[in-house]
Amino acid sequence: MQKVTPNVFTDTTLRGCNPSMVATSDGVVIIDTPQLPTRAVAMRQEAEALGPIRYVINTEHHVDHIFGNFYFRGAGPIVHHQGVADNFMEVTPSLDSFDYAHEAIPSDDPEGEAIFPDRETYFADPGRADIVFTGDLTISLGSHNFELIHTPGHTPGQIAVHVPQERVVFTGDTIFSECQTWLMGSNVTQWLAALDRISQLDVDWVIPGHGPVVTSAYLARQRANLVDWVQAVADAVANGWSREETVAKVNFAERYPVDVGQGYMMDHIQTLNAGSIWDKLTAGRPA
Repeated sequence: MQKVTPNVFTDTTLRGCNPSMVATSDGVVIIDTPQLPTRAVAMRQEAEALGPIRYVINTEHHVDHIFGNFYFRGAGPIVHHQGVADNFMEVTPSLDSFDYAHEAIPSDDPEGEAIFPDRETYFADPGRADIVFTGDLTISLGSHNFELIHTPGHTPGQIAVHVPQERVVFTGDTIFSECQTWLMGSNVTQWLAALDRISQLDVDWVIPGHGPVVTSAYLARQRANLVDWVQAVADAVANGWSREETVAKVNFAERYPVDVGQGYMMDHIQTLNAGSIWDKLTAGRPA
């Protein structure tokens, strides 16, 4: 794992989110768990070599941030926002989160097949939260404080984890660093407010949900990405373009690559982003 500060570690090289951990004088805090089974097992071993795991915190409900909870059961209380609990491992007509997790095994973690649970075993105990909160929550451990800040936008239960003693904030997918932003069912208005809130923190390092570690300066780039998407689709609607025309013509594929292991999803992301914003704007809802 990459050592960001003497006590903060993250891995930006895996398919899925950037799983991270913070070592304190009283144990280790995990922030998001690896989607890939062998990496989840390895991360747990790395963390436990530094001390007992005291908490596992999830920044959102998307499968790449929570699937590894299965391999951290019993390691320490799992903590996530009510919005994560409400949508944990959602299965919808358009996305089966369990199948999506399994889809990555052949290409990205073939050895993980041996420890990938069947559906019944997984859903019997997937690693749901022991502690569910609304609003904000501060957890103190040793000499460290973990400020869990509700930053909805990308998802309803999105949080940032600010560790002032390390001058670090873990933003989850409020920041996609140097890679394509997935809008999905996001509320961009809330997302921009979340960026404003994070910008008020006095930190040296921003650990994003995806992509390389950055500084607070990157918040402006993330904001521009969101604003550009909304403006481009708003212009399309103003010009009378249909949903099909908008999806075909509004495209930011040249701006960034897709994050690790998902290059084949580029067209899907462009279609998903443009279509979801078009749907909201034409229904008179905020993007």
